[in-house]
Amino acid sequence: MASYLLRRLGVSLLILLGASFLVYVLVSVSGDPLAEYRASNKPNKDQLMQQRTELLHLNVPVVGRYFIWLSGAVKCVIPGKCDLGKTISGQPVTDALASAIPSTLQLVTTAILLAIIIGVAIGIVTALRQYSGFDYSVTFVTFLFFSLPSFWVAVLLKEFGAIRFNDFLANPTISVATAVGLGLISGVLWALIIGGTWKRRGITFAIAAVASAAVVIYLGASQWFAYPGLGPVLVAVFGAAIAVGLTVLFAGLQNRRALYSSLIMVGLGIVAMYAVRPLLDRSSTNIWTIVVLGILAVGAGLLVGWLMGGYDRGQSMKAASLTSFLVAGLVLLDRYMISWPQYVSITNGRPIGTIGAATPNLQGDFWITGLDKFSHLVLPTIALLLISLASYTRYSRASMLEVMGQDYVRTARAKGLSERVVVTRHAFRNALIPLATVVAFDIGQLLGGAVITENVFSIRGMGQLFIQGLQRQDPNPVMGFFLVVGITAVAFNLIADLAYSALDPRVRVTA
Repeated sequence: MASYLLRRLGVSLLILLGASFLVYVLVSVSGDPLAEYRASNKPNKDQLMQQRTELLHLNVPVVGRYFIWLSGAVKCVIPGKCDLGKTISGQPVTDALASAIPSTLQLVTTAILLAIIIGVAIGIVTALRQYSGFDYSVTFVTFLFFSLPSFWVAVLLKEFGAIRFNDFLANPTISVATAVGLGLISGVLWALIIGGTWKRRGITFAIAAVASAAVVIYLGASQWFAYPGLGPVLVAVFGAAIAVGLTVLFAGLQNRRALYSSLIMVGLGIVAMYAVRPLLDRSSTNIWTIVVLGILAVGAGLLVGWLMGGYDRGQSMKAASLTSFLVAGLVLLDRYMISWPQYVSITNGRPIGTIGAATPNLQGDFWITGLDKFSHLVLPTIALLLISLASYTRYSRASMLEVMGQDYVRTARAKGLSERVVVTRHAFRNALIPLATVVAFDIGQLLGGAVITENVFSIRGMGQLFIQGLQRQDPNPVMGFFLVVGITAVAFNLIADLAYSALDPRVRVTA
């Protein structure tokens, strides 16, 4: 293992050196950093040109400048000694990266996690229902998203997801025609998802269309969009659905102890909804308060699952702990919703942001600032999510179809195992092996895609740093961006290789 890691790190280092040299040379010869001064009529033009020449070492050949930059970059292995040069404006690149990386990481991390979870789930469901109406519909939608340019998606989201939605919030009423249209769309979607005979699809369509239209009309009539909230009823309904779904996934409904453990956690979650409200309403509430409460929720689920016991105590513990965690998320969401009217008032009725990662000079408590970050990140996250979602859906579908045709899956069925056990315990793990490569590749691709998305939404992340460096023929910030993206790509490709051995016992990581 150690020799393999050293060999891979050595090869990766050589690749980074070669790629960094090419990028530095291309940026350096792409334009003249002194062009703005050559056409200037300022009396101190010569002095300004001399200062920039000394700052960027323009009196040194390109190759020499690269090694000057490299000598500073090598010091980054020593804490506190990193020197990636300065931008044209005189700001150290390390400081610029320190302020840009958090915004980009927030955006990319959320998008990649949601893309993996949603994409893999949809891909596996379509594989299990191959050639159904749901499969064809998902295939069409994923290819549509995959072909859309990221900047065009971002612009559409700004127009319809922010500007039009903010206009709607000024008078959040829903007409009957709109409710009927949304109900029909919902009915079609549920009919495709449920499938079955035409009679079953028709019944599903009718029930879903009527129920969805009624819910939309109720939300509009009750001014829910202006004063949103879940309350104990919706938390109980969604929590019960989560409990049943997780029990089916981890244990099967025949394991009543696992089901009862999960439902107990739903009830305890509703009780905790009121018990912890005074703590959440305190002005001293911060992220660590939420983390501690989340850990306590998972611990309570593990304890309840263990106490309920059963023939497989582990199944009860898994279902109850994850149910508890998700129900705690519903309680947290409800608390955020309570602060929504106040946040709308602070933002003058325009809560969904289209520029930047936060509202400048915003004053508010933990919940207001949290809503502000969410409202500014939701649209760029969706823009990245829609494009990357397609690849995960298609790859997971193809991988699952290949695995389901293997001999060991047929053997598991022949032994009398339930379809749930065959899918979750025998097929799913092996279907994840090809996805490890896709995830490693897509993280670097998402960082590159964030350049365009950040530019459209004016988020001051690494994308803005990269674009400004290119526009001003400033190689140092471009190289800082390259260094972060390159190291990230190398690290995750190495993690993918290690994940192969964890997912497949036949794979051994050796030199």
